[in-house]
Amino acid sequence: MGRFRKLKVEELGRISVEQFKQQPKVPVVVVLDNVRSGLNVGSVFRTSDAFRIQKIYLCGITAKPPNREINKTALGATESVDWEYFDDTAVLVRELRQQGFTILAVEQTENSVKLQDFRLDPSAKYALIFGNEVKGVQQNVIDLCDLALEIPQFGTKHSLNISVSAGIVIWEFVRQGRFLFND
Repeated sequence: MGRFRKLKVEELGRISVEQFKQQPKVPVVVVLDNVRSGLNVGSVFRTSDAFRIQKIYLCGITAKPPNREINKTALGATESVDWEYFDDTAVLVRELRQQGFTILAVEQTENSVKLQDFRLDPSAKYALIFGNEVKGVQQNVIDLCDLALEIPQFGTKHSLNISVSAGIVIWEFVRQGRFLFND
């Protein structure tokens, strides 16, 4: 037998939805700006559950629960992660700014900051905006942001799937902030 035995589900020490709701959250909210695929939305819910993200905001044409495509990839995370719908992303961003959030678009822009060069302020709270699969984050929303974060890429494609981008950026925020490492 090898050195690594795969753990059974009951050995993982997963918490219940009720326990999840009571646990401290990472001071990050995720904003989905017109994300058209329910499968992508569900994946973001699942990642947000995994890293105890505070809340997800679904904006514009973004699908909202209950939704079969979302459920297929969320695997129940729509029950654990708080979410809210806003018709207009820009209206939400203005509200988040009033609540003291630093607003970051995850987008390729002029003067964007590469993710590896970004230094998180552990005392701040952040709103991460991810955009439409084809058009990205709307320009009028980017105009309201404090910063644009860019995930460096080195291949022939110029973009990543939104759920992959969310996973990379959310993990980097959790890693830098060491938010959950003392549990």
